[in-house]
Amino acid sequence: MTAHKALGSLVILCILALPAYAGGKGELQGYFNDAATKAKTASNPVEKRQILNDSFHTVSTALGIIQSLPLISKNDVEGIDHLKATLQEKQDELAGNNGYVRVRDEQLNAFSDYVVQDMEQADQVITISLVTLLLIVILIVLIVK
Repeated sequence: MTAHKALGSLVILCILALPAYAGGKGELQGYFNDAATKAKTASNPVEKRQILNDSFHTVSTALGIIQSLPLISKNDVEGIDHLKATLQEKQDELAGNNGYVRVRDEQLNAFSDYVVQDMEQADQVITISLVTLLLIVILIVLIVK
């Protein structure tokens, strides 16, 4: 392969990686948005709490599986730890554990919107590689189905 072809291939890969990364982040955000929508349409607070709790648990399980893989970089492990801590805080707030005041029943819809918004902002702070992000999305899809 000539240097010209190698450089061209590298440029194409870089260009294609950006939409894939954005798509992975979008899938994760979409998962939380779907959970919030389901929670808001649930008929009672018990169902709303269960939907939100299940979504936190599903993502945390996927993150734990990915984190245990031997090929995950140190930076990805740190990003996953940060994301898991954020999810645990939301789960504790929902249930009223670890010093948090339990989210009141009439506040569950607003809380679900807050979770979506917070997860959208979290990906600006948390750095996870494209491969790891896509693995997380795949695991979430597999766990949910």
